[in-house]
This record gives sequence, C-alpha cells and structure tokens, in this order.
Amino acid sequence: MITIPCKALNGAKLPIYKTEGAAGADVCAFIAAPVMLVPGEIKMIPTGLSFQIPSGYEIQVRPRSGLAAKNGITCLNAPGTIDSDYRGEVQVILINLGKENFTISCGDRIAQFVVAPVTRGIFVSVAGLEESDRGAGGFGSTGVKT
Repeated sequence: MITIPCKALNGAKLPIYKTEGAAGADVCAFIAAPVMLVPGEIKMIPTGLSFQIPSGYEIQVRPRSGLAAKNGITCLNAPGTIDSDYRGEVQVILINLGKENFTISCGDRIAQFVVAPVTRGIFVSVAGLEESDRGAGGFGSTGVKT
C-alpha cells in the first residue's frame, strides 16, 4: 500500500476501490453539466483531481469493463499514464465505440486508476541485435491458429 496525496476540487470524489480484491480504483467524472458522447466521438472528461505521485510510480488510467461491454465506452491510449511529476487536473479520454448516444453525468464512474511501479530503461545504440525465432516479424507474424 502506498499513500498518494490528492487535491480534489470542491465536490470531486476521490478514487475508491469497490472491493477488497480490486486492483483498480474507480474514478468519477467531475463536470458542471451532463456530457453526451455520440458514436465515434472522443471527449476529455475532467475528474477534478490532481495528484502528487511518489517518484518511481505512475497511475495507469484504464477503462471500466462494464462501460465497455454494455455501452462501448472506453478510454483511448489505454492504459494512459499519469507521470509522477504531473500536477495538473487529470482528465480521462473517452470514446464511444457503441451504436447509441451515451450521457455522462457528474459523479459517474468513468475509468479506473491502477497504481504501478515504474522501471526505467537505459537505451543504448548498438550496431546490431541478436537473432531471435521471430526476427523482424510484426503484427500477425505468428499467425492466428496454434
């Protein structure tokens, strides 16, 4: 367990874990008026929250499975990353991949936050790479069937 200081605008809800075993804490919309997402539309939805994430950690922004399965509402660039040095208000990038308009109201659970450790790599330039079974095979190169 790690403590993450959170500044919440007046009325914004702090993220909350809904069950003992939940990895993601639900985060809610903090908006003055309902927002409608028409099919195919992308909108940034404010949360009213900003964080002081400890160095060596990130908060990943992930979709809520119920919104995705029932309504086709998901987060773009999922998982999104909130870096430890960002102090601004967090907004969630939502898209409506469903077939119906979807309305978001203040207080609706729109995403989940997962706190995760960060491992940073050291990138070095080399003349060549070791061979592998896959080689340079890209998307779909291993086939669909086993």
